[in-house]
Amino acid sequence: MHARHGHGPSQSGSVLLHLGGNSGALIIYTGRELRGREIEISRADRAAGPRSHSAVRERHVRDGVLHSAVYPDLEAGLYTVWWDDHTPAGAVTVRGGAIAEFVWPTSGPRAAN
Repeated sequence: MHARHGHGPSQSGSVLLHLGGNSGALIIYTGRELRGREIEISRADRAAGPRSHSAVRERHVRDGVLHSAVYPDLEAGLYTVWWDDHTPAGAVTVRGGAIAEFVWPTSGPRAAN
């Protein structure tokens, strides 16, 4: 199960992203209800490999407040975003020198028939 943490809000500009060459970043946008939850990701080509996680935080930006998990320094490639320990929520491609974005699904994955 994914842990919940009590991180306070982040202010605009409080996350340093390492972009360039083969390094990119990922932002996963969620609703307020996931604040504090850690979301795991893993390289799609390394299914048995380690997962990275980041906590969903309230972020105060110029245009208001949003909730997101930020992964600042990722090797370019296809990543699986995990709904839970065993179920993918989706996939996203991270490109070197760029910020990839993923919107958390509003409902759980459908069960396979």
